[in-house]
Amino acid sequence: MKTLSRRNLLKTSVIAGAAAGFPAIVPSSVFGATAPSNTITIGGIGTGSKGMGDLKGLLHLDGTRLLAVCDVDQKHRNTAKKTIDDKYGNTDCTTYNDYRELLARDDIDAVFHALPDHWHGIICVAAANAGKDIYGQKPLARTIAEGRAIVDAVERNGIIWQTGSQQRSDGRFRLACELVRNGRLGKIKFAEARLPAGKGGGNPTPTPVPEGFDFDMWLGPAPSQPHRNLGSPHGGGMHWNWRWLRDFSGGQITDWSGHNIDIAHWGLGLDRTGPVEISGTGSIPDSGLFNVITDFNFDLKYADGSLLKVTSKYGAGVRFVGEEGELLVTRGKIEASNPAILKDPIPSNGIHLYQSRDHYQNFVDCVRSRKETICPAEVGHRSISAGLLGEMAIYTGRTLKWNPDTETFIGDPVASGLLTRAYREPWVL
Repeated sequence: MKTLSRRNLLKTSVIAGAAAGFPAIVPSSVFGATAPSNTITIGGIGTGSKGMGDLKGLLHLDGTRLLAVCDVDQKHRNTAKKTIDDKYGNTDCTTYNDYRELLARDDIDAVFHALPDHWHGIICVAAANAGKDIYGQKPLARTIAEGRAIVDAVERNGIIWQTGSQQRSDGRFRLACELVRNGRLGKIKFAEARLPAGKGGGNPTPTPVPEGFDFDMWLGPAPSQPHRNLGSPHGGGMHWNWRWLRDFSGGQITDWSGHNIDIAHWGLGLDRTGPVEISGTGSIPDSGLFNVITDFNFDLKYADGSLLKVTSKYGAGVRFVGEEGELLVTRGKIEASNPAILKDPIPSNGIHLYQSRDHYQNFVDCVRSRKETICPAEVGHRSISAGLLGEMAIYTGRTLKWNPDTETFIGDPVASGLLTRAYREPWVL
């Protein structure tokens, strides 16, 4: 549990004052839902396309107050500041280029982040060590070692964490997983996590760094390299299409494992463990700048006999295949081989999974209650770990044996070298 937070300190001070002889009758507004002691103050780190979506999702919730934003692109942070200031009718939102200045503020309870994958480990560990509750975008981290460091920091500091795997707060995905967990498909033969295919191309020609963009800070722990205009649909420069470069991301494997492997794990009851055997194939572009795996198929086998197939052959979705039927769930629909599978409600004594109708509201509610969110750090870590293991199996070209308890490879020093990555000085985890 966190030590005294700002809002708990305020409440404790009021109670202590009453006990010391000050008036015991205080206005109800002191302890109400919108009281200063209950207001969750928030800072944002990374306010590009997804960051702005998270900002707006939190900005309009009752009992929240966004105080500051940080982004290495001046355009992004100015847009974020204007959005917040317009909401509150003032100019109070503070902007930062360096996330460490925002984390140093004692008046901020929680942070959200939407960053390139290579920054997740360092910034999330720092935020947890600063005592901030965290809404962290998926994937949890770029490497398994970074993911474990985040989970450890969150647990060590009593932090409330919500992974931005928002499909868990979508009723279709919860229903699909409940049907599977309650045996509506019979014994499960396999699950299939369908991820989008990746993208080749990219112009390697260096281009000038846009005015107001701190590119060196954007690179952070990643290897030094020139700025390039990657043809981003969201404003040029390195934004968005960084995900097709291995220095920063793993492409769609890391972009979507936190969504669809996550749901497959949820349905199979495997969201706090990992596979024991991983094998697969994939293709990598042979020209252009982009160098992540584009097309892929890999299998994840678990200690209980479960099989999870991950593929880029189809559009995004999750398919469960059982001995008595199958179903497919996507962000737009849920369908079953037999419509009757979907019609009968889960009985009251059946398995009912954690229910959330709003991913941001769930985070804020849990910050107040100190209860676990619908997608805590350990769960987010296991989802992306499975994807990263598939990535490693493809790059090494062989079947890998994995111990999910110790998170180590069995008899494979080459694969073990992929569990972490070197950081550019002076950055450390």
